[in-house]
Amino acid sequence: MECLQITWFVLWGILWAAYFMLDGFVLGMGMVYPVVAASDGEKRALINSVGPVWNGNEVWLITAGGATFAAFPTTYALMFSYLYTALLLLLVSLIIRGVSLEFRGKHDSPPWKRACDFGIYISGFLVSFLFGVAFGNIFRGLPMDSSGFHGDLLYLLNPYGLLTGLLFVLLFAVHGSLYVGVKTQGALSEKALGFARKAWPALALTAAGFLIYTGSATTLYANYLKTPALLIVPTAAVAALVGSRVLLEKGAHLAAFASSCAAIFLIISTGMIGLFPNLIPSNLDPAHSLTIYNSSSSRLTLSIMTGVAAVFVPITIAYKIWVYRVFRARVSVEDAESGY
Repeated sequence: MECLQITWFVLWGILWAAYFMLDGFVLGMGMVYPVVAASDGEKRALINSVGPVWNGNEVWLITAGGATFAAFPTTYALMFSYLYTALLLLLVSLIIRGVSLEFRGKHDSPPWKRACDFGIYISGFLVSFLFGVAFGNIFRGLPMDSSGFHGDLLYLLNPYGLLTGLLFVLLFAVHGSLYVGVKTQGALSEKALGFARKAWPALALTAAGFLIYTGSATTLYANYLKTPALLIVPTAAVAALVGSRVLLEKGAHLAAFASSCAAIFLIISTGMIGLFPNLIPSNLDPAHSLTIYNSSSSRLTLSIMTGVAAVFVPITIAYKIWVYRVFRARVSVEDAESGY
């Protein structure tokens, strides 16, 4: 039973890391949208750059949520109860993002396009920020005891949660600008890469502050102190983050984006390793933390889910690789203006 619980914790962490790695560049594109795109053609080119993949990237979000529901139902239920308002705001932001991306080109009215442009930008920022605040509070722990959750939406806006929200915003903004840089052409690509260069120092400073603050605000480092070999993960995360800037300066733009992908995956993995075996720790009494042991499904459920995952997760990965290969060509402003 314990082996199944650990397996699903690892898979749960991988699903969240994959989601942030993939949808992160779409959210980042939204945040840099008003900065790097001036003309209507450039805006359409940015939308076209993520058009074939953004919807598919959300599969990982749905899968991560489904895995939480099926593997750790108690955690799922209490998380959506305790964090209901924050998660509702997140859902609304995701809806705004989808509507803005899909319906901007359905009407030629300038006010309509301006509204969709704002929706693309604000949803990219809000989703990034809200996810950061949510995970910051999960890392920090929630005020839970036998009576339930002793907090509200304002409680979640604590300094550590806000810092984590800022980290996610900057991380995805740089990630998105690197994606735009390798996916578009000409002046649009150069503007996006220029934004990445300017924003990276702020990201590095925020990441350093996050690492320092994490030591006093959370217990995430306990597992690393207990098993020093695990330090290879955060070390690799830092190396990948620095590598994205070094490769960008060398003109290896695709490699810089790949390094950014690795940095996001490893940063999320670092947090998940620090959490283990907790899913949502209690900062009032560790005995009331939600862990993989006290909130998991039955052995039979986890066994069936493992078999299903062994079949369908590789299929999903193969499909995503195929989609990205099919739509690997760069997007030009001229093609966007011509309706391609």
